[in-house]
Amino acid sequence: MTTRILPAVGDPDAARSVTTLIGQLPDAEPAPPVTDSTQLVDTLARLAAASLDELPEVVLVHERIGPVPALELVREVALRFPAVGVVLITADASPVLFSAAMDSGARGLVTLPLGYEELASRVQAAAQWSVGVRRHLGAGAEQITGPGGTVVTVSGAKGGVGATVTAVHLALAARASGRTVALVDMDLQSGDIASYLDVQFRRSVADLATIADISPRVLQDAVFVHETGLSLLLAPAEGERGEEVTDRAARQIVSALRGRHEVVVVDCGSQLNSANAAAIEMADTAVLVATPDVVAVRAAKRTVRMWERLQVRKAEETVTLVNRHHRATEIQPPLVQKITGTRIAGVAVPAHFKELQAVVDAGRLHELDAKSTVKQALWALAGELGLVQAPGAAPAAGRPGKQLARAGDRGSLGLRRRTGGR
Repeated sequence: MTTRILPAVGDPDAARSVTTLIGQLPDAEPAPPVTDSTQLVDTLARLAAASLDELPEVVLVHERIGPVPALELVREVALRFPAVGVVLITADASPVLFSAAMDSGARGLVTLPLGYEELASRVQAAAQWSVGVRRHLGAGAEQITGPGGTVVTVSGAKGGVGATVTAVHLALAARASGRTVALVDMDLQSGDIASYLDVQFRRSVADLATIADISPRVLQDAVFVHETGLSLLLAPAEGERGEEVTDRAARQIVSALRGRHEVVVVDCGSQLNSANAAAIEMADTAVLVATPDVVAVRAAKRTVRMWERLQVRKAEETVTLVNRHHRATEIQPPLVQKITGTRIAGVAVPAHFKELQAVVDAGRLHELDAKSTVKQALWALAGELGLVQAPGAAPAAGRPGKQLARAGDRGSLGLRRRTGGR
């Protein structure tokens, strides 16, 4: 049996060493090494989207891979691609690390400096396990061909441009088409989803921040099921508790929701912090909402440039939605696209706030009239983003995207510019 092996090694010297040794293994088919965590997950997602059989049997994760820490990457790969055997390469052979690696989903651990016999043994065991899992999946294998549900983040270029209204209606549109949908308020200090949907619930995203392994029962306790069928994970009522939600916690929370919902919509507000930056990095689609005025468009440009500097997201991977659009205004969507360097949404939301005012004031945004041009535009955007399921269609897996953070751990609110990486 040929064993396909994909090494994930950031250091060029270590990559050459690993690749050379893999090439000596019997019946091994090594793939070119990937150099960071994002590239690894994107590669696996692309292969999985084609077929489960396209995935390598074994992935080797080097301890110095980045920007996501190795154990977090192991956990992510094991969760999203359960038929792939993951082996961790590390200089730390302590029982503590071994236990942590196994808990994260690794199928083996190889110590540095690499030895042929140990590597061959671990790779063979992981490959046999992978083949066994795929055989067990049998006819149901095609159901596990992607990284889980689709994640869409919605951010405001500045406060008050309509990010929350956009996030809520994207979620409502997806839910109305029959999909299971989670709506997350990651605007941690000033989130308003609860107010827009008239919800009073004491649990919040902060209650999941310190939980190492978010089980379905724990997640269920933190989520509020709205009358519309949306699963809501709200921002904390006490804004200062937002600091408890780190980027690591955010990745775990979004991953847990993604595993149980076909669509996850995350309202990231207009202020970047470590938690919502992680969500934006993980998202299949990142929407940036701006209004057609000089101040908002400049803010959108600053936001996009900041995301690029912090390696959160590239401009061309961002979709800008023009809200409160009017044909008579001087700033039109093509100009916004040119200034920001982003992709512009095919739909613009008209400047008809009067349609919204009554339902916003009543906290019943979900009862917005179907004839509302604002609602029609936002639901059309949901269709454009692939969130709406066609009648009679089978549930679709999430599109391959930037599932993992491009950045390592950040401080509580202290996003720092990184000098390494891409």
